[in-house]
Amino acid sequence: MTLFELVSPPRRELRPQLDRAIWPLGSDVDETGRLCVGGVAATELAAAFGTPAYVVDEADFRARIRNYRAALPGAEVIYAGRALLCAAVAGWAADEGAGVDVCSGGELATALTGEVPPSKIILNGNAKTAGELDDAVAAGVGRIVIDTPNEIALLAGRVRRRQRVLIRVVPDIDPGAVSAGVLDQKFGFALAGGQAYGAVKRVLDQPWLDLVGLHCQLGSQLAGVGLYGEAIRQVIALMAQVRDRHGIVLGELNLGGGHAVPYRSGDPELDPRALGAVVDATLQSACTKYGYPRPRIVIQPGRAIAARAGITLYRVVAVKRRGDGRTFVAVDGGMSDNPRVAGADAKYTVALANRRPSADTAPVTVVGRHCEAGDEIARDVELSADIHPGDLVAVACTGAYHYSMGSSCSLVGRPPLVAAADGRARELVRRETIADLLARDRGWSGHSAGGESRCMP
Repeated sequence: MTLFELVSPPRRELRPQLDRAIWPLGSDVDETGRLCVGGVAATELAAAFGTPAYVVDEADFRARIRNYRAALPGAEVIYAGRALLCAAVAGWAADEGAGVDVCSGGELATALTGEVPPSKIILNGNAKTAGELDDAVAAGVGRIVIDTPNEIALLAGRVRRRQRVLIRVVPDIDPGAVSAGVLDQKFGFALAGGQAYGAVKRVLDQPWLDLVGLHCQLGSQLAGVGLYGEAIRQVIALMAQVRDRHGIVLGELNLGGGHAVPYRSGDPELDPRALGAVVDATLQSACTKYGYPRPRIVIQPGRAIAARAGITLYRVVAVKRRGDGRTFVAVDGGMSDNPRVAGADAKYTVALANRRPSADTAPVTVVGRHCEAGDEIARDVELSADIHPGDLVAVACTGAYHYSMGSSCSLVGRPPLVAAADGRARELVRRETIADLLARDRGWSGHSAGGESRCMP
């Protein structure tokens, strides 16, 4: 039985172009041709919450955490909150037995608001401030990942009770995707050349820092599970070196995330079950080689949990058909709610969401509303040839790194985040209004009297 079948018993036939590998597990099409997510029609979502809107299939998000826990039964699953985080989403992760990895004071506060147990929160990041470290220690987070040499002294000087820490190490592996596992990047301590071992020695000299394990992140959008096997071999070798020289057994190996998901039909994806098999086999051989006790494995999927659970709904504002045959479909959102096209050349799948398409389709470029030439959402995608202003379009696989990377570009308010489940929808984060955008502007006449403008002396 597939993951789709587990969470989405068939009610209506799925429209052929809604690839089950890309769209939310709870997506289907009703008798009138409307896209539905979590049992709620796109037209109803747009009427209730406006457009553009981020919509998340709650059952899909939860099911993917359960799928990881089943695929790696001996591992701890920590959801990488930077992919998508609000109080409700943090609560979903906690409900499903996952912890949350956070990378800022804001993400930490959100995870705590979502009632994630502090012991299951990991603070990550390559440039943590003193204030963020203080907040994490005060909250009692389970682990802090040390990423830079100065962070060792900074953290050691600010704690007065034992704080569990990990050290982020960088295996000498080039995954060939968005890489965080090669030496020429900003994260962690290189295994090559003894940098990582030097960091371990420094941490072991700090009485208030309790080094419990090592952390590594190979990159993003990685489909090959063999890369994780090579990382395990390299990190276990360092763990054995630490044991032999210091008598310390590090009991945790955090393999990060970076698991590939498809954005278009045929794109590669990582299979959690295949990952589980490689992790198990490689741990067995590496630990046997060094006579090292098997450490606890931690994985941190983020995109792989959230991406396919989410779609973005847009309203078509204008259609421009040029004499050279090109057609531009302009919608009411753009690079403010999806910066990944302009910033990462991301490719997406788009579908008409409010009605059945005509018999004919035509290639179009879906563009955003911002006065930037690079403000595109999808180029040369097939949509109904009769698409017109007022239609709704849905973009698949926008659950990760869209809400979290959204901006108020052009002073356009950010969209709401809406959850759909069991035929009902609720707003998790409201739409940003013009009043919100002006609230911090000291020149606005409606500014609250709560404080005067700060000026240099």
